[in-house]
Amino acid sequence: MSIAEEILTVSSSSPHQDMANAIRALSMDAVQAAKSGHPGMPMGMADVATVLFTRYLKFDPSAPDWPDRDRFILSAGHGSMLLYSLLYLCGYSDITLDELKRFRQLGARTAGHPEYGHAAGIEMTTGPLGQGLATAVGMALAERMLNARFGDDLVDHYTYTIAGDGCLMEGISHEAIDFAGNLKLAKLIVLFDDNQISIDGATSLATSMDQPARFRAADWDVVSVDGHDEEAVSDAIKAARANDRPSLIACKTIIGFGAPNMQGTAATHGAPLGEEEIAAARKTLGCLQAPFDIPEDVLQNWRKAGARGHFVQRLWAAKLAGAPDTIRQVFKTGNAGNLPTNFDSVVDQIKKDFSVEAPKLATRQSSQKVLDVLMEAVPMLVSGSADLTGSNGTKTKSYLPVSAGNYAGNYIHYGVREHAMAAAMNGIALHGRLIPLSGTFLAFADYSRGAIRLGALMGVPVVHVMTHDSIGLGEDGPTHQPVEHLASLRAIPNLNVFRPADAVEVAETWALALKSNDTPSVLCLTRQGLRALRTSHVSENLSAKGAYVIRDTDGERDITLLASGSEVEIAIAAADMLGVKGIEAAVVSMPCWELFASQSGDYRARVLGTAPRVGVEAACGFGWEKWIGCDGVFVGMTGFGASAPASDLFRHFNITSVAVADAARALIEKREV
Repeated sequence: MSIAEEILTVSSSSPHQDMANAIRALSMDAVQAAKSGHPGMPMGMADVATVLFTRYLKFDPSAPDWPDRDRFILSAGHGSMLLYSLLYLCGYSDITLDELKRFRQLGARTAGHPEYGHAAGIEMTTGPLGQGLATAVGMALAERMLNARFGDDLVDHYTYTIAGDGCLMEGISHEAIDFAGNLKLAKLIVLFDDNQISIDGATSLATSMDQPARFRAADWDVVSVDGHDEEAVSDAIKAARANDRPSLIACKTIIGFGAPNMQGTAATHGAPLGEEEIAAARKTLGCLQAPFDIPEDVLQNWRKAGARGHFVQRLWAAKLAGAPDTIRQVFKTGNAGNLPTNFDSVVDQIKKDFSVEAPKLATRQSSQKVLDVLMEAVPMLVSGSADLTGSNGTKTKSYLPVSAGNYAGNYIHYGVREHAMAAAMNGIALHGRLIPLSGTFLAFADYSRGAIRLGALMGVPVVHVMTHDSIGLGEDGPTHQPVEHLASLRAIPNLNVFRPADAVEVAETWALALKSNDTPSVLCLTRQGLRALRTSHVSENLSAKGAYVIRDTDGERDITLLASGSEVEIAIAAADMLGVKGIEAAVVSMPCWELFASQSGDYRARVLGTAPRVGVEAACGFGWEKWIGCDGVFVGMTGFGASAPASDLFRHFNITSVAVADAARALIEKREV
């Protein structure tokens, strides 16, 4: 055992039962005061959590963002009072007794489910079951990858997660545990709250899965223990920490432990126990104090447990102080400082080259060329794909795959696991010091959506590369042709959905995505080739405003054509056709609706103009009324696609320059009547 481990280990003679019962009492009291919540899980897992936090977890409440702390994820986020109780008892300043009393109230740090950013010690937002487990896999992978880069002195910590039956029923759990087992993420330890109770009743109503066997099949180390036997739990954690594979500790627990008339039943899962049962539980547990009152000796024992990591944190800080300046900056700045100081000039040179070369490329190919440069320029950038490496263009010249025992790579093969991939990227970003991106087809964003939404809620800077973004993918047909997906993704708050029109816009949107510190991004890219539109170099990132006039008029506008992605060149061709007829048509490229919506009203008015508007996009028109107005016309998809070459499909669905020009003329004529 190292000196640090000896310091962190609290003697097993600590008054475990009193400390665990403090969690139970606070959980009962807070849920009762809020008149809603989930007391059963915190009461059932109090023994396990007490062992973990007092004997093994490496943390320091006085330095909650310490990069080498252990990560603790409450995947079963409905049991949030377990986490809030632990943070209060261990001395995290954000979670006070008053915050516990305000559980689930407007403006409280103690939301119904843990929310990232509300308080120190909350490593991620959980609640959608399975997300925490899958995100923890990403955190554990980030730890190994950074360890390979910086060594044990600076990166050597564990990722623990408490997961319940519901987490393991969710399909994302299968993707995540298979992925983690294949990579042998030995510093990942899952504590399974095996209480066999769900909201509806016994889990046997819906599953007969042998969960330990499932994890063993995924090459995990598995052990089952009595979750109320502190020494058995401690021995299991100790053994897991020494393992060469990820570990599942199945902790057999009693939900609502200590509530004499309700424990072991679904009645304790998602509702207050009631005053009478709480009184009976206090008597059973020996917690006879008033609500929210923790005996001073018990609180002090918890505070000592919380303080035990401070010296270890200071030892780590001293090691960092002796490291080279480049390494110190990585650990001091996290993701925000991972872009090199010459990043803007690197991107500007890429744009210059594209403007001069004027290549006709699919935007997925343009993206790959951009990444060829950026992966070299930004060492902490980590790429990957869900088994679509060649199609997504996420594999670059500097490709070095990550694998079990070789975590120094920069490319992650996620396999056909889109949901777990998106969640793991959230975990990598939350862990800090790495910037994750990965690819799949836009039609498969539906598989990833739960994790994409959670990433937007947390504000984590990840980049989802979604290629084959329309009927333009051609022969694979409507199963693979996204038509509703752009609207669906644009509906998610705090998510930037980029759809660049040519290679220059691709470079600009990559710059914007990587500079975003609190908003995830989706890059929607084509399979089909697009001609270069921006052939005169401009240093300004025009895409940064979300929309801009890419083809202006000589005089007053008669019509404004709005488009994104591959349809911008269609709109420009239509404008040229209209120009021959003496109609002044401006074209607006709209690579990012969200950024455009954030611009000033004056800027938006200048771009949109006062002339009638036609919107064109090879997707469903939902949402376009915001930009073209009630009187505008939309040219696009009204249903699913079909299997055929791309050029045939655009003609079949009447998304052509002729159709756009005809719509523009009809709109002008209608206004003149």
